[in-house]
Amino acid sequence: MVRLESLAADDPRSLSLLDEYFRMRADAFPSGQAYRPVFPAASVFTPPAGVFLVVVDDDGDVGCGGIRRVDDGPAGGRYEVKHLYLQPRTRGRGWGRVLLEDLEERARGFGAAELVLDTHHTLEAAGALYARSGFVAIEPYNDNPNATRWYGKLL
Repeated sequence: MVRLESLAADDPRSLSLLDEYFRMRADAFPSGQAYRPVFPAASVFTPPAGVFLVVVDDDGDVGCGGIRRVDDGPAGGRYEVKHLYLQPRTRGRGWGRVLLEDLEERARGFGAAELVLDTHHTLEAAGALYARSGFVAIEPYNDNPNATRWYGKLL
């Protein structure tokens, strides 16, 4: 069984998962390139500016993700999906989709017209999840040095 809990992004449980995520990304980043982790300010993930969720199963905390308000896009209010992560042992169970759908619903509740995200091309499973969830390639909306692809979805 899986459940989602809303926590502050600076809660020790959230920080532990973010640290796992950042270490995993740094280890998998292409040789010769530096991954630059940035721990988020808790305020950007506090409603209605955003929300941060922790994925919990019977064994404890196994993943996280959040949305935060960013500059409006052509369609209006925009929220960005950030730090979507599931521990490797939990992947393939559909929990990434559960987390992404919940974040999307919360963005709608905050009045978002669009969800956007950036990712790296090496995160193939994540890219497939975004495509299956209706995200399409868009022009870069930020200058994230860790990103090579940008996606958006009208809500």
